[in-house]
Amino acid sequence: MSRPLLLGPEPNSPFPPVEWALEEPDGLLCLGGDLSLPRLLNAYAEGIFPWFSEGQPILWWSPAQRMVFRSEGVRLSRRFRRELRRLDWQVRFDDDFAAVLAACASAPRAGQNGTWIGPAMQRAYRRLHAAGHAQAIAVRDSGGRLVGGLYGVVLGRAFFAESMVSLASGGSKVALAALGWRLAQAGMPCFDAQIEHPHLRFMGGELWSRERFMACFRPLSRSRSPCQDWALAPLPACRLLAEPGTEVTPDVAPAADD
Repeated sequence: MSRPLLLGPEPNSPFPPVEWALEEPDGLLCLGGDLSLPRLLNAYAEGIFPWFSEGQPILWWSPAQRMVFRSEGVRLSRRFRRELRRLDWQVRFDDDFAAVLAACASAPRAGQNGTWIGPAMQRAYRRLHAAGHAQAIAVRDSGGRLVGGLYGVVLGRAFFAESMVSLASGGSKVALAALGWRLAQAGMPCFDAQIEHPHLRFMGGELWSRERFMACFRPLSRSRSPCQDWALAPLPACRLLAEPGTEVTPDVAPAADD
């Protein structure tokens, strides 16, 4: 296929097979449609996600390779572990989803002009959150200030991480480690991080082929969620160092956004 297909107007109109995604740009599958709740749930169940800039049509993607984390395989460097022991930070689950979403949307990204999390996308993810299908992790300092966080989509036993942010150095690392810990506690074995990034590889992300990704995540997304209540009591961030679910890496790391 040399060009992406146009989605039908009905929210439940089917997506084309992910194998039809373009090689260039990698993973572009189709365009159009809307960001209604049924369409988004259908998309994530098929390993498809929206990603577009303001002024573009809605673009739907299924890359040939996906970045995936094992929930118990998120890595923190020795240097950052030492630093984290000194930080009086707290991890909060399902804490002010709108604030985490807005912080992710407003954060500058290297090599990007503006944000892909525009007003339409923010409204869509707030609807998913209201329906119980999107959750956030917030990292806050001793004064309650947001220093990092992430949000993503929950479908059955599958978690699809959408975006993360650091408002203080290391904030997103703590959020990612907390996500792995939370999912491991709930018996959810892995999570999607979508696009390859050297920083994510350093923290334990693995590149999976589309076929491997679908073989794992399609049944997970269709199974019953073991995590009916995402909220937990706040967790001191330093507790992540003592809990299973994070590993240690050497201190040499690629440049990171945070």
